Amino acid sequence: MLDSLYFIFQILAGLVVFVSVWGLLPLDHWWIRGVDFPRIQILVIGLVSLIGLLVLAPQWGSWGILLLLALIAAVGLQLRMILPYTRLWKKEVRQALPIDDAVQLKLMVSNVLTPNNNTQALVDLVQQKRPDVLITLESDQKWQDALTVIEPDYPYTVKVPLDNLYGMHLYSKFELIDPEIKYLLIDDIPSIHTQLRLPNGEVIWLYCLHPMPPSPTEADKSTTRDAELLMVGRHIKENNQTAILAGDLNDVAWSKTTLMFQRISGLLDPRIGRFFINTFHVDYPFLRWALDHIFHSPCFTLVDIERLPSIGSDHYPVLTTLQYEACATAEQQQNATEATAKDKQETAKKIEEGKEEGERLSQEHAEAEQEKAEQEKSGAQCQ
Repeated sequence: MLDSLYFIFQILAGLVVFVSVWGLLPLDHWWIRGVDFPRIQILVIGLVSLIGLLVLAPQWGSWGILLLLALIAAVGLQLRMILPYTRLWKKEVRQALPIDDAVQLKLMVSNVLTPNNNTQALVDLVQQKRPDVLITLESDQKWQDALTVIEPDYPYTVKVPLDNLYGMHLYSKFELIDPEIKYLLIDDIPSIHTQLRLPNGEVIWLYCLHPMPPSPTEADKSTTRDAELLMVGRHIKENNQTAILAGDLNDVAWSKTTLMFQRISGLLDPRIGRFFINTFHVDYPFLRWALDHIFHSPCFTLVDIERLPSIGSDHYPVLTTLQYEACATAEQQQNATEATAKDKQETAKKIEEGKEEGERLSQEHAEAEQEKAEQEKSGAQCQ
């Protein structure tokens, strides 16, 4: 019995080592980049198998010692990626000070899941939490119609109802200045770029993104996702913008791309030094990680960030409250890691590759839409 259990722990240890090495390969294919997501799960399995090996090992041969050392290295790699998002790490964003009449911004991000019909759950949540800004993702015409009831409280809106899982809506109590809907890389995947005027008159930039994920059912590579994020990050830095970027990025905070985005953009992550905000997948607690993000300039401090109750989607909504504190800028800029020359070169390369891949995917999507339209027309004629 113990021998069988020891063998199981050996198999688990080998799997953790293999997956950890696999994820280091410098390739964009989904079956490699997908390893970035379950780092917490890999760490848990690695720790369990490490304890099992230490307790049950009958004797340590050369092969067993090699496996143990490899497992320790793999666990160390996973810990290095995960620990910054726990209380064991230094906070990247300072807790907001109790300032009278401070300017605060409550921003809610919710990937609603297009087929989800429980629209009232989101309406109720918005009316309960009363965010200043609401960003919905995967929202189509059905969701747009359902959210008309909140519009009296949100006079500024940007609406992109789509039925391809990439619809997007922005509702704001604060003035939006020259909002634009942009299709950065793929012709049917939008992003919203706008300036937003805070109650104190300060104007900041807000970027709402939802790039394609690397998966066998959508993009077979992470190329366009990575390029879109880095393209916006570079734009923020080059234009010296005070900015907030939010949305479902279909990536995790500890991935190579997201960390490079932070270095390129100079934006901060309020989760560092605090806790995970694992938003996906609602139905599988053990297979859950953070896909919905908010990054911001150093002039903001954090009041609160919380995962909200489920609205029937596969994502939990997230509510983040930031406080504008211009005096915190110099202090918090020190927490941002500067981009290296290599980062800038790699970013430029990724963006060019993303543009090429985006053209290919745009053509594929257009052909698929044309084929679908022809089939529907043919079916109508047969009837």
